[in-house]
Amino acid sequence: MTITIKTPEEQQKMREAGRMAADLLDFIAPHIVPGVTTEELDKLCHDYQVNEQKTVPAPLNYRGFPKSICTSVNHVVCHGIPSDKRLKQGDIVNVDVTPIKDGWHGDSSRTFAVGKVAPPIERLIDVTYEAMWIGIKQVRAGARLGDIGAAIQQFVEAQHYSVVREYCGHGIGRIFHEDPQVLHYGEPGTGIELAPGMTITIEPMVNIGKRHVRLLPDGWTVITKDHSLSAQFEHTVLVTEHGYEVLTLGAREREGS
Repeated sequence: MTITIKTPEEQQKMREAGRMAADLLDFIAPHIVPGVTTEELDKLCHDYQVNEQKTVPAPLNYRGFPKSICTSVNHVVCHGIPSDKRLKQGDIVNVDVTPIKDGWHGDSSRTFAVGKVAPPIERLIDVTYEAMWIGIKQVRAGARLGDIGAAIQQFVEAQHYSVVREYCGHGIGRIFHEDPQVLHYGEPGTGIELAPGMTITIEPMVNIGKRHVRLLPDGWTVITKDHSLSAQFEHTVLVTEHGYEVLTLGAREREGS
């Protein structure tokens, strides 16, 4: 396993890439309304990255993925492919973006409500967002990866939801998916020890129903086996000497911090 420790200069590059991911999600948020297609969202994000940010969309052609963002609607857990299907009032959609800035990757995702959603769905979104932050708050030099997964799992299962186990966070830098894998379940005190300069994503996928998932024949789209709703949030996080720094904070989160 090769884990890259970023130098101070490389950390600054990761901050810049992370800000691009956050800005991209802030940009697309107002466009997520009933009647829009996920393909339209993909085109807006693609054009914004290429023309405004001067960044490269990492998902496009990554291992054959055909679009610039992932859009996972309702019971799609992750890696949904943008299409001509229109979003409806009451849907939820996770938008996952990864701009490359000067060779460095910034990776983030948010689950958006399409119009007004029912209270149980709103609760799923809120719990998933909180689960991500509970995981992030475990990050510090000397902590172990299992501490992150255990904290997320314990919180989610206490809410009577389930955590997807087949897909996880990861190291990130010049390479989209580096070591280590960051599981969202596990045992405290186990796994790799975190060290300053590591950059990882924490991105729990939380299902209202059971945790089991299925990969569709397109080779990308992952759905819940029981067709229950699924939500996800993701941040890119830098391990620091004294804790953590979130590199992909959106404008609203920056104001609140």
